[in-house]
Amino acid sequence: MAAVFLVTLYEYSPLFYITVVFVCFLVTSGLVLGWFGLGVPVILRNSEETESSTRVLKKRMRQVKNPFGLEIPHPATASVTKGITLTPDCLEDCILTCYWGCSVQKLHEALQKHVYCFRIKTPQALEDALYSEYLYRQQYFIKKNDKEEKYCQLPEDAQVVDFGPVPRSRYPLIALLTLADEEDREIYDIISMVAVIHIPDESYRLSCRILYQYLLLAQGQYHDLKQLFMSANSTAPSSSDTSPGESSTDRSLLEKAGLAEDEPELHEENSKDCVVCQNGTVNWVLLPCRHACLCDGCIKYFQQCPMCRQFVQESFPLCSKKEEDEDESTHILQDVLPGRVF
Repeated sequence: MAAVFLVTLYEYSPLFYITVVFVCFLVTSGLVLGWFGLGVPVILRNSEETESSTRVLKKRMRQVKNPFGLEIPHPATASVTKGITLTPDCLEDCILTCYWGCSVQKLHEALQKHVYCFRIKTPQALEDALYSEYLYRQQYFIKKNDKEEKYCQLPEDAQVVDFGPVPRSRYPLIALLTLADEEDREIYDIISMVAVIHIPDESYRLSCRILYQYLLLAQGQYHDLKQLFMSANSTAPSSSDTSPGESSTDRSLLEKAGLAEDEPELHEENSKDCVVCQNGTVNWVLLPCRHACLCDGCIKYFQQCPMCRQFVQESFPLCSKKEEDEDESTHILQDVLPGRVF
C-alpha cells in the first residue's frame, strides 16, 4: 500500500502542489481581508485606512460666554509693600473683591464647597467658605465695559512685608469677580471667577503674575482656565521687555514652587498659519500639550504634536466649520459693499 501511495503521489504531484498553493492563498487572503474575524495586523493598507487610523479623538466642547476679564497692567511695579494695579473688563456690572493673605488650604476647600455644598456667586459666600482666613479685604464696584484701573494695597498698620518662604500657607492676593445683579446670574453659566495672583516680596521675588484662574459655574463645577500656546508673531508681546537673566530667574523660582510648565521655545513668524503646510489657518488645539498649531487639513495626519512631539490624546477646534463659513462670507460682503452699487 505504501508503494502504491508513493507512485500515485508521484504521478499526480503537479496537481497536489497546485492545490496546496491555492489553499494557502485562500487562507492568507482571508486573514488579510478579515474574513475569519481575527484582528491580524496588516502592514499594507490603502491611504484612506491610514488616514483614519491616525485620527485622534475629537473632544466635544460647549461654547460659553465668560463675562469676566482681569489683567495686571503694570506687573513690574507691583509688590506687597507698594500694592498692585488691576484692570477688570466685564460684560456686566460686577463686584471686584480682593483678599490679601488668603489661606491656601481654605481657598481650595472653598472651591470644593462650591461643588458639593453651596454656590459661590457673591463675595459673602466666599467669605463664609474661607472662614475669614485672610488678612485684609478690599472691594470695588465695576461698571459694565469699564476698564478703569483699580489700585489695591495692604494698609500700613498690617505690617506685612512678605508671606514667608516657599511652600507658603497663604496666597499674596486673591481676586474675586462676581456679577452684581441677580438677573445676570440667571443668564450666564459662569457666575464668578477666582484669580490667584502672585506679588513679589522680600522672601520670594518671582515677578508679578496670575498663577491660576478658576471659573465657577452655576451648575456647581469649576474649571481651571488654561493658556493656549501658539507660535510667536509680531503682534505677540516682545521678549525684549524682560532680560534673559530675569527670565531664567523666574523659571527657577517657578520650578522651586512647583508651578513651572513646559513651555517650548517658539520661533515661527506667523501664528495664523498652520505650522505644517504654512497655508491653512490654525484651528485645532491639541491636548494635553495645548498647542494650537494645525489647520483642518493637517489635523487628521498627526498622532503626535508637530511642535513638542507629545502624543495627542484629544483635540478640539477653535471654531466650527459653520462659524468659519459665516466669518468668510461676512468678510467678503464687507469687501464688496464699499466699492459696488447694486
